[in-house]
Amino acid sequence: MKLLADLLLSREPLSEIVIGNTALVRAFVEAGTRVVTSYPGSPTPEIADAIAAIPPDRRPFRFEFSVNEKVATEVAFGAAMNGHLATVFFKSVGLNVAADTFVQLGLQDIAGGMVVVLGDDPGANSSQNEQDNRHLCRMAYLPVWEPADPAEAYGMYLEAAGEARRRRMAAVLRLTTHVCHQKRRVSFGAWRAPPLDQTPRFDGTAGHIPLAASVAPMKRRALGRLAALAEHAERSPFNRLDENGNHRRGILTAGLPYLGARDALEGCADPPDILKLAMVNPLPRGLIVRFLRGHDEVKVLEELDDILETAVKGIAFDERLATRVIGKLDDEERIGEHTPSKVRTALAAAWPDLLPPPVPRAPAPPAAAAASERPPQLCPGCGHRSAFHAIRSALTADDITVADIGCHTLGYLPPHGVGQLMMCMGSSPGMAAGLRLFNTTRRVVCFLGDSTMFHAGLPGIVNAVFNRHPVTLVLMENGTTAMTGHQELPSSGRNFNEPADAIPVRRVLEGLGVKHIAEVDAYKQAELAALVREAAARDEFSVVIARHPCMLKLTRERRRRGSAPDRRVVVAQDRCRRVHDCVARFGCPTFTRGADGSVRTNPDLCIGDGSCRQTCPEQALDSVPREASP
Repeated sequence: MKLLADLLLSREPLSEIVIGNTALVRAFVEAGTRVVTSYPGSPTPEIADAIAAIPPDRRPFRFEFSVNEKVATEVAFGAAMNGHLATVFFKSVGLNVAADTFVQLGLQDIAGGMVVVLGDDPGANSSQNEQDNRHLCRMAYLPVWEPADPAEAYGMYLEAAGEARRRRMAAVLRLTTHVCHQKRRVSFGAWRAPPLDQTPRFDGTAGHIPLAASVAPMKRRALGRLAALAEHAERSPFNRLDENGNHRRGILTAGLPYLGARDALEGCADPPDILKLAMVNPLPRGLIVRFLRGHDEVKVLEELDDILETAVKGIAFDERLATRVIGKLDDEERIGEHTPSKVRTALAAAWPDLLPPPVPRAPAPPAAAAASERPPQLCPGCGHRSAFHAIRSALTADDITVADIGCHTLGYLPPHGVGQLMMCMGSSPGMAAGLRLFNTTRRVVCFLGDSTMFHAGLPGIVNAVFNRHPVTLVLMENGTTAMTGHQELPSSGRNFNEPADAIPVRRVLEGLGVKHIAEVDAYKQAELAALVREAAARDEFSVVIARHPCMLKLTRERRRRGSAPDRRVVVAQDRCRRVHDCVARFGCPTFTRGADGSVRTNPDLCIGDGSCRQTCPEQALDSVPREASP
């Protein structure tokens, strides 16, 4: 951690191999960023990990995890309005949460400048969709830089921050998953800490209220900024023209697909020229026109939606160019990341004669037996597994279960089968309420994590109380934001920087007017099942808090303290009747079933928590000292 802090705070130029997220933090420092906010979500959490490596007393900016992306955007915006360069970062679907504020940023005169770092997710590696946030950026009249690698992420942040501060506006740096996580050597510049100006610079008389009379002038200002930035887009040093002397064919692209094209064209006898754009909004029209005029055919390569393609075709039409603009030729080009193999397929579809056929390879040696599929699953000892095992016994096949975002979403998978509908963070209470309307025969039970409750679940709970929706909420409380890396939450007693007053979940529910609240440790399966039956039988809104600490976090903390688990669970083979409830119904990955039907536990996975022991009808699971176990 010390070495990473020294890298991020070095006052002299240096060069190092880093991932894109780490390179961004160095850019925050060099740009003089004063406030950084976020809500965790892949592919951007490692930005916060790098920030955490800098001791708070050496950190040249204020950082916080806000309770959701909308609030994080508002905190950064407020700081920027007071004259401080500010940045907010979050994942792709986080922009949906922040959208109500985000779409107003382009209208404002922002004294300190603001940068929004988006982590889009082509391929849906960790998201429930592949949304292309360039749409929202265009709707908000905000400029967008799109880097291809960590070096460009670093350099483009500096450029975007400089333009945002100079033009008193917000700017967007759009990353994608591979840009966030790929490694590359990056040359960093010198850094000199500017004096912190603590004089409030907010001008309350300048007109920041978007009402009917002021919206049109504010919109004109936003459009004027984009027009001025279009001139900058023409001369950005991050535009790149690879001239291969091919005036017949060209490729126009931006961001990561550029690297895919470079890889795909290796070995090509007559590679097309490539124009890589630094900014995708506004577009450098003159640069694009010159490139189109110089080629008979131009293939547009972009991930996800045909935003760049549509704009380029519009430019070609307006300029009456004869160039054939080739966009996406099938729906597969709209899905997933533009890896080299995917780009090769797209180029071959556009120009079948472009690429040589794959070089025949020597026969491969006989392949080993294919590894069995490894589906996502809850960690050994997870309280959610124990809770689902109990709750499923309390429900009937007719009951409706509504899932939410979090580790507990995995309850949908076998063997639990809990959660039949899911949309987005905090949506389960509202959807459950709708499913209960005009429904007198099927009970509705919804699930929510404690972090998600603070993020976006409170309005749905308030609505259920206010409108008297008779649904049951099971609140899965594990004390952390587990799915994205164990970040703190308001009930944990600590924020990113320091100890903080805990905001207890139960007291929040009581303050919202929830009358029927039960609490139980998720490991107490019989008691939890009884409480869910009782709550679901009520004809009014009720909550069952199923509480247990995240065992992955807890066991890691214990190991760091030198107190690793000293017990494990073993199967008593003389008592085991091979009912297989431990495998087929409880589903802890610690258990393995042999070809002969015998069951054993994996000593490398078992953490010795013992939550499984109550699930065996033959009482064939024993807790033994780890060193004494076979």
